[in-house]
This record gives sequence, structure tokens and C-alpha cells, in this order.
Amino acid sequence: MSLIQGQSAPGFEAVTAAFADNFSEGHELGAQFALVRDGEVIVDLWAGHADRARTIPYGPDTLTPLFSTTKAVAALMVARLVDQGRLAYDQPVAEVWPDFAQAGKGAVTVAQALSHQAGLSGFVEAMDPALWFDWDAICAKLAAMAPLWPPGTASGYHPVTYGYLAGEIFRRVDGRTLGTALREDLAQPLDLDIWIGLPEAEHGRCADLQRPPALPDFGEINVPTKAAFLEPWSSPGGRGQAEWRRAEIPSANGHATALSLARLMGALAGDGRLDGQRILSPGQIAEMAQEQIRGPDLVLPLEMSWGAGVMRNGPLKPWGPGEATFGHSGWGGSCVFADPETGLAGAYVMNKQSAYLLGDPRPRRLIEAAYGGL
Repeated sequence: MSLIQGQSAPGFEAVTAAFADNFSEGHELGAQFALVRDGEVIVDLWAGHADRARTIPYGPDTLTPLFSTTKAVAALMVARLVDQGRLAYDQPVAEVWPDFAQAGKGAVTVAQALSHQAGLSGFVEAMDPALWFDWDAICAKLAAMAPLWPPGTASGYHPVTYGYLAGEIFRRVDGRTLGTALREDLAQPLDLDIWIGLPEAEHGRCADLQRPPALPDFGEINVPTKAAFLEPWSSPGGRGQAEWRRAEIPSANGHATALSLARLMGALAGDGRLDGQRILSPGQIAEMAQEQIRGPDLVLPLEMSWGAGVMRNGPLKPWGPGEATFGHSGWGGSCVFADPETGLAGAYVMNKQSAYLLGDPRPRRLIEAAYGGL
């Protein structure tokens, strides 16, 4: 059994026990889990190994690839522009990115693009998977693309393209890339070990991934699902791991520690402040988390409720009982959440990936134990 390191505050011992059970039952290789409540760190745990050969311990500063959990951070960065009055959710994307109006997309709003309603879940026509590493080329393809369904009529999860939509909207308004702004405005000033675009000097801290044993169950396969996940070019490839880590793909390739993510989400579960610095106004947190669309997703075989770039806890309740809870999950099992009703926020990262699309049992068990301690 892996030695559990870190600590849980009094009353949250069941979280440590659940974390230990995940390891003793063989569900983990390495993992971190952290909880913040009302700005205070109440759980910070880590255990296991950062490599598949089990020679390198998973430490408190091990960086883990987040996959789609990255989207919550990207949504926060866009929300900051709205909070500053530089962008509006109901504004057409084409107002800041004129080329985006092509192929009937002129009325698509920022909120619709962030809540997976734009009809751009992936590319239907064949392309080199290495093209994903060419930011301008992908943005030009998205701008020219005809939607795969009428925008605004349904959500259809955009697993990779979301990052280019959110990132290009951000860049057109701010002038910097989203990953650069994250580093300069939040990560460095607030000592957050969260990266979108990881410098080479940090690669040695990264956990190796153990891929899942099978593909997720996507249900009945349609054109939007196939484009999103199942084509040979649906995700970046062909350039090697180092270039993948260096790239800025705000939908998919964030790297972070659980503690830093939990601290950031803790601000969103509270008044928007982290260590005295305003991250977002309370009103902006509520606006980001407000439901934009709910119903059967065209890409995921699930009923989803989307805010402006964040998943809402209902109707599936992957992150405890809270109706107002929001966050995001990532391929393989990672997740972040913020519950404004209780002030609780948390993050789970790991390197042994599962095939669950949402609601991986490992973080579910940890979060249930956490709510038991409230």
C-alpha cells in the first residue's frame, strides 16, 4: 500500500481514509487531492508514484496533465475580461474576431462558444494531427467552418476546439495568449503552480500517464461525436510529448498541482479573493456559473448543464450534493469543483487514467467523504 502523505484537518479524517482505499484497492498509481474551505486549506494529500516503473515518488510539487480540467481555468480567464468590462458574454464572437462570422456564425455569442453550442466540436475533413500545434491555422479553420448543428439549439462538447475558441477570444481582447496572461496575472503573483504552456525547465516534474484500458463509452456515434473524439486527427499528435507540454492548448494541456487548483477554485467558492487579491467579483462568479443550456449533449452521451465554460453539477452530481456547484472534469479522471453554498472547493489529479467521461468513482468517493465532514 502507498504511504499517504500530507494532512487532513480534524473532522476530515474520512477523506484520508478514502484516499488510502483508492490506493489499497489498486485504483491509483499516483495522485493528489486537496480541499479548501472559506480560504483555508483543509485537506492536502498525495501518494504513489509519478512514473509507471514506480521509482519516482508522487510529491506535493509533481505536475499532472489535466486534460479537460484545463477548461475551468480558461473559463476563469475569459470571465476576468468580462469582469473588467472588456468583453460581454452576450456579445457576438465576430465583434472581437471578425473572420469568425463566416459560414453563418455571425450571431454566435461568446457565451454560446464557451458553452459548447457553436457547432464546432471537431473537424470533419481529414488533416494532419500536427496541425493542432499551429494556433493560427486552427483558428482560421474554425473561423471558416460551417457549424455541425444550428448554433444555440443544443450543446455538443468541444473537447479540443474549445481551447482555441476561448483562447482566441481572449487573445483578440487582451493581446496576450491566455497561458501568458494566466502566468503573469495569477500564477506568479499568487504562487499558483498552474500552467497552460509548460516551459521545458518544468518538464522534469511531470507525472507519466498510465493510459486507460479502454475508450470511453460515447453511446450512439454521430458526426459531431466522431469529429470531436474518434477521427485520427481529433486530437493533437505527431510532435512528441515535449512539444505537447510546451504548447498552449487551453482546452486540454494544462499542468498543475491539486493544491494550487484547489486554492484557485476556493476563491470561486467564496467572495472571489485569493490571499486578499480579487480574482473575480462575486457577481461575475455567478454569471460564469449561470446555466446557459441544459439537455442531452450531442457529443457526450449525457444530459449536461453548461455555464460559460464550466460544467454545472446538476443533473449528474459528480461533485457532491450541491445544486450550485460548478467545475470541470478531464479525460482520465481529474477534476476541480467549487461550491458557493458551503464555501468548499477541491481538486483531484492522478496519473492512472480511467475510461469514465464524468464522475470517476475515485474523486467521487473523496468528495463524498469531504461532505460527510462538513
